Amino acid sequence: MVDKQAMREEAERLMREAMAKKNLTVKQGDTRIMATCGKCGAENKVKAPRGETRVKFTCKECGVVQTTI
Repeated sequence: MVDKQAMREEAERLMREAMAKKNLTVKQGDTRIMATCGKCGAENKVKAPRGETRVKFTCKECGVVQTTI
């Protein structure tokens, strides 16, 4: 089993190689947060802009508007 540090180093190595070849553009996208509804307990996949940690979402099960933590 590969530990997290080894996986991180491998990803960084691959990114450096891709950047050196100049044939691949690396972009940072939006973050997906798995949020649990405070009312019904359902799991919700919430898309948040890069750098944001607290975003509003509507529960897919009960429809309650909430904010992620």
